Parts: sequence; C-alpha cells; structure tokens
Amino acid sequence: MSKTINEMSQRDAYAKAGVDSAAKEEGLSGLLQLINRTFAFRPGVGRPVLPIGYFANVLDLGRGQGLAISTDGVGTKLLVAELLGRYDTIGIDCIAMNVNDLLCVGAEPIALVDYVAVQIARPEFLGELAKGLYAGAEQARIAIPGGEIAQVREIIRGLKPDEGFDLVGTAVGVVATDRIVIGQNVEPGDAVIGLASSGIHSNGLTLARDVLFHQAGYNVQTKVDALEHSLGDELLIPTRIYVRPVLAMLEALDIKALMNITSDGLLNLLRIQAAVGFVIDYLPEPLPIFRLIQKIGQLPDEQMYFVFNMGIGFCVVVPDAQASAALQIANDHGIEAWVLGRAVAEPNRTVQILPRQLEGHGSTLRRMAS
Repeated sequence: MSKTINEMSQRDAYAKAGVDSAAKEEGLSGLLQLINRTFAFRPGVGRPVLPIGYFANVLDLGRGQGLAISTDGVGTKLLVAELLGRYDTIGIDCIAMNVNDLLCVGAEPIALVDYVAVQIARPEFLGELAKGLYAGAEQARIAIPGGEIAQVREIIRGLKPDEGFDLVGTAVGVVATDRIVIGQNVEPGDAVIGLASSGIHSNGLTLARDVLFHQAGYNVQTKVDALEHSLGDELLIPTRIYVRPVLAMLEALDIKALMNITSDGLLNLLRIQAAVGFVIDYLPEPLPIFRLIQKIGQLPDEQMYFVFNMGIGFCVVVPDAQASAALQIANDHGIEAWVLGRAVAEPNRTVQILPRQLEGHGSTLRRMAS
C-alpha cells in the first residue's frame, strides 16, 4: 500500500501542473498497437531495426548502413520565451532535443527539418527563431534542408494575443547497422559517466512554471539572489548539445551505452537492452534553479529526480578502465563530467541513487526502504 501512495504522490504535483505521465503511458500503449504493425510495410530497405521506445530508431538502408531518426519539440519552454519576448535561443533547444536522442543509438546527426505552427507568421519573430536554429545547427554540425510554417490560429493559443506558436523538429543521422549502440553489451562493473547539463534544459518546465510563477507569484523578470540571471533568463538557458564530445568518445572509446537525461531523469539508464541495474553513488550538487524549485514547491527528492535532469544532461557507459579518458574528452570540450556509479548484476533492473536514497524501476522512482 505504501508503494502505491508513494507512486501517486510522486506524479501528483506534475499532474496538477498539467502533465499526467501515467495517462500518457496508458494512451501510448493503445496508440502503439497499430503503429507497431506499420513495420510490416517496409520488410526490406527502410525497415525499422529497433522497437519503438528507445531514444531514436534506425532504418535499415541496406549494405550495412542505417538512418537514425528522432522527433521532438521544445514543450512549454516556448511560453517562457513568449513571456520574455525573446525567441533567439529556443531553436537551439529544438535541435538539442533531437540530436541528443540520435546520439543514444551511436549515430552521427546530419540534418533536421522543422515545423513551426503560428497564429500569425510575423517576420520579426521568424527571423529571431532562425537565429537559434542556425546556432544549434552550427553546434551540432547539421544542415536544415527544409521545414514547414503553418498558420493555424484556430488551433494555436499563446499567452499574448496572436503570439502563440509551437516548434518541433525531426532529425536524422547515420550509423552503421553493426555499430548501433543500445546498451546491449553493458556488463556489471562498467562505469556511468554523467555530463553536466546547462540548466533545466527542455523538460519539467510545466512544473517549474507552476511552482515559480503560480505558487511563488514570481514573473520572468524576478531576480533571486541564488540565481545569476532573472528567472526568465535562467529558464531560457538553451539545452546543451552533446554532439561533439559524444562523437569524440564514440571514435576513441568502447562506448557501451548512451542516454539523454530528459523526463524520467536517471530512470533513462534502464532503457538499455542489457539485463543489468545501476548503482549511483555520486551526484553533483544540483544547480541553484533546481534547489529553488524544490524549496518553493516543497517537492520531495523522488519528484525532483523524476521530472528534472538535476544537473546531469547526458550519460555515457564505458568500461571502468576508460572512465578517466571519457572524463578527459568531456573536459576537452568544456563540459564538466563525473563518474556517477556503475552497472551491477541486478535481475530486477533497478537504479539505486544512493546519495538521495532513491530507487527506481520501470517508470517509478521512490525512496528506498530503511
């Protein structure tokens, strides 16, 4: 009974803020019943290699070549940009959310197409949006060969009159089919390397906005002593793009698994194919924005580490002997990194986050039994 209560409370704040993770999973299962059957339409070239549910999928192009594909948007971070009237960075987020997922199958991102839905196609707004897309493409070393702008004012609604919009991207990358990485070779003792996030990234903004703007009564211009920027500028810091350091690691090291730490936090470690668990025995100090959200919202650790990245934006699993080399490559690219823990023989496939006394299995993160 206590477990059921814990699971309900874990999701309660996020659901009240507007994101019901449990309902999404239930709806997704029904959607996939037919979507999975579409695989049969491409038995040869173009056949999906992986089941739906990993960070990205790979299409078999024949002759040992694969095309990795992923799609994602920016979510309610767009509302923060709208409140600030600043749109020159969210294109970076759109690219980051997609290319970081492509990396998780061992692919090199090569291109992204975008979809922009607007109430009104304002030239100044679109010009600012393009600045972020260009900056993100430069960081990820990808092309943007096309896209779509849809004027759908009956569908889109923003916080200001006629300024509502949505931004979504679909990215592709290349990977040899015999080099696809989905954690199939992870073994007990392999090291988990955590790469620092740049901030809140593009997950958990619904809960963050609810806590900071509704519960606390702050606004995007509010300055808090603990933060270097105003609240709006802090929330709008672009999602970090991990393409260059991760590709360098793939070139130099025996990479066992790669995980984009977005929603579900470190539970993303459990997406891998190998039947192992993980013990996390070190965590960096959470960034000030997370401490602020937790204090004001009176949110327990299991809620925070389920919804937010908490300062760790990407994880790489390598043989323990290569952990120092992985840290060096991250540092060479200006990214702080840490050895967080290790893979362990665990038939129940759990992740234990010892510094916070949390234990996760499936899509549930709860406090460990004392």
